[in-house]
Amino acid sequence: MLDKIKELTKDTAIYGISTIVGRFLGFLLVPFYTNVIDTTDFGIYSNIYAYLAFLNIVFIYGMDAAFMKYSSLAEGSEKRKTFSTAYLFVFLSTLVLALALYLLRNPFTELMEIPGQYTKLYYYVIFILIFDTLALVPFASLRLERKAGKFTSVKLANILINLALNFILVLKYHMGIEAIFIANLIASAFSFAALIPEILRKLSFRIDKDLLKVMLKFGIPYLPASLAAMVVQVIDRPVVLAMTNPSTLGIYQANYKLGIFMMLFVSMFQYAWQPFFLNNAKEKNAKEIFSKILTLFLLVSSLVWIVLTLFVEDFARFQFIPGHSIIGKEYLSGITIVPIILLGYLFNGIYYNFQAGIYIEEKTKYFPYVTGAGAVINVVVNVLLIPVLGIMGAALATLASYFVMAGSLYFFSQKYYRIDYEYGKVTKILVLVIVTGIAYYYLYYQFGLNVLIKFIILILFTSAIFLLRVVEKHEIVKFGKLLLRIH
Repeated sequence: MLDKIKELTKDTAIYGISTIVGRFLGFLLVPFYTNVIDTTDFGIYSNIYAYLAFLNIVFIYGMDAAFMKYSSLAEGSEKRKTFSTAYLFVFLSTLVLALALYLLRNPFTELMEIPGQYTKLYYYVIFILIFDTLALVPFASLRLERKAGKFTSVKLANILINLALNFILVLKYHMGIEAIFIANLIASAFSFAALIPEILRKLSFRIDKDLLKVMLKFGIPYLPASLAAMVVQVIDRPVVLAMTNPSTLGIYQANYKLGIFMMLFVSMFQYAWQPFFLNNAKEKNAKEIFSKILTLFLLVSSLVWIVLTLFVEDFARFQFIPGHSIIGKEYLSGITIVPIILLGYLFNGIYYNFQAGIYIEEKTKYFPYVTGAGAVINVVVNVLLIPVLGIMGAALATLASYFVMAGSLYFFSQKYYRIDYEYGKVTKILVLVIVTGIAYYYLYYQFGLNVLIKFIILILFTSAIFLLRVVEKHEIVKFGKLLLRIH
């Protein structure tokens, strides 16, 4: 049993690290793009990729999840049948959907607001969708077979190829945003090619109709929930474009990307949290442990939030080359949305905390309701606030959606798996964050913030944590001793 847990922990770490490293390497393109691509083109690129995210979900329609479920239950030759049924049907449906996108190119390019001079980008999107979709089931198969090394190596190679081609095609060949799509297409084609030996090893050219029906019955219900979750993540882009212009969207998206530092922290927590609560669910004091973890998560994430809020502008304005800042100068007008985006990711972390009860009690049927509520709130708040507050309204819509998702999941989780959280400490932390956020914006707009004032705010925030007794002295001593023992 212990060996199995160690295996799970090791694989989770590998998959988690590969995803986190991949996202960070992808972030490295933001300084590059914002210094070589104007705000209008960056907005056009951002909007197209929002639609690409939606289409990725439609193209796979939950079949990767269905494959993982039924392949994990299969034995011997049944595994080959499961892989072949899932892969061949996905292959055929991908060709049909790609053909449909090609035949409907005129209405789709209008819907995606692709300017006439960039029509060819639409065709790149179709081929990216084909290669990405055809790689999903083989990637899922690698995870089931615990081939974490090959999974990670292909994923990281994809990212490095994408990065290298972006630099080459933009700097040497001056291809603008077209380079982004070509680089993505070649990297996606590489991933598919690298997986061909795995595909051929497992494939028999036969679809089992009965198994297919079962897999579709399991997989298709994932589609609405996945689409709702994607609405929360990317719907702001087409809405911002529809209600403003491509340049404003470009500024919004570039500054939104600065939220990656909180997103990475939350992602690291998520990868560690799910196996932890599943493995410890049967402990006598499990609920007490889970309660304490929420408090600790909020404590650490609030400190991450205040540091990033205070100093992200200094980071964004830092000139790594004379005349070239981390975020291009023409994009910096949107820097004020970043603290709101960071806070949204903090509430996303709280949402992950509340997942424990839902998973333990097998009440995952409530996830579509939760993500659906977040999606509706996101769209409504965007439509209401963008005309009044511009991109700040879009940022507040993101925060509102994650807040509603966390609150909704808390309601369902407590209904079936009640945990007595440390409500006093949780409330103190959240109130402190909100009050500090209001003070930050007031000082920022009224007087401006120099480095000295920022350090004073940081010291006051940290001191308040102790004065409000969110952290006790004996807890620090105990935690320090624990770290020493681990070391």
